[in-house]
Amino acid sequence: MRATRGILVLPGRGPSTAASRGTLPAEHDWVRHTDELRARLGLPGLASLDAAPFDPRVHLQPIHALPLAWLTGMLDAERAALDHGIAAVLGNGMGFITALTATGVIGFDDGFAYVQELGRLQQRPLPGGGHGGQVIYPRTDQAWRPDEALAASVAATLTAAGGNGRGAVYASVELGGFDVLAGDDAGVERLLRHLAPVRVGERRYPLRLPLQAPDHTPLATHLVPELAARMARTGWERPQVTLIDGAGHRWTPWSTDPSAIAAYALGAFLTTPYRFATALRVGLREEAPDLLVVGGPGTGLSALCGQAIVAEGYRGIRTRADFERAQTSDPVVLSIRR
Repeated sequence: MRATRGILVLPGRGPSTAASRGTLPAEHDWVRHTDELRARLGLPGLASLDAAPFDPRVHLQPIHALPLAWLTGMLDAERAALDHGIAAVLGNGMGFITALTATGVIGFDDGFAYVQELGRLQQRPLPGGGHGGQVIYPRTDQAWRPDEALAASVAATLTAAGGNGRGAVYASVELGGFDVLAGDDAGVERLLRHLAPVRVGERRYPLRLPLQAPDHTPLATHLVPELAARMARTGWERPQVTLIDGAGHRWTPWSTDPSAIAAYALGAFLTTPYRFATALRVGLREEAPDLLVVGGPGTGLSALCGQAIVAEGYRGIRTRADFERAQTSDPVVLSIRR
């Protein structure tokens, strides 16, 4: 097999579906250790949750979904490092916590503590009541061509709603071909009412994402003090491999200030929009990888990577058809599959 330089792309909790069950090797040391840590907290083991039939009322609860996605991502990072030369690592949304752990910025137990505590905190209602949520909305058509009318609908809805008080809505995650918007309960209803209805392929939008918290917005500000207190004894280090965050900033092994990345990870990462497409663009331009190596089961994140490649015109790939042809001959996106 040809030696490759890759950027490792780790998913957040979004891919947790029926198709993602049965992916954890119960005999792996990391899986056993994580189950021991969960048992100390009186929580079911991730191996047993992974083996159980998918129940969205259980598997999508933050207290389970976040550590499941994190552990799956860690196992994928281990495998990717064996098969490829990893030049940089980035995550989508909460996948950034996995990236922090996979690059050695924080240790394994601290990575678990971060996602488990965050999941626990997200089980609570927001200060104003309710739990809020996220809504996904496209920016391109089925051929991945930008649609100005869709972008205008997002901009108008955000402007009309404002960012204060009940019913406020915010940009949450920039995916490139899609926007993820978030709000409190009234804000989510506003998004569902006011974004222009559209069908892309077989799906209708706007689409509420099930049991998602309003991550990466000011609605998460109340989580910061408790999470920072829980992580107060964490030993923060320089990454062993370049890490790209949700603002597109590169944290390199030779120039990172550990206190600065800790401040980002326990502050702006939680409360400001996560610009995944920007992080991908920075990775493509700065690292010029042979491959984007995508962790986790499913094809959703691979498609987002494909959209970013088309938007960048990487390797002359400028349309969805170009990308699909390249994938059959000389792939630029490789999914890790168990």
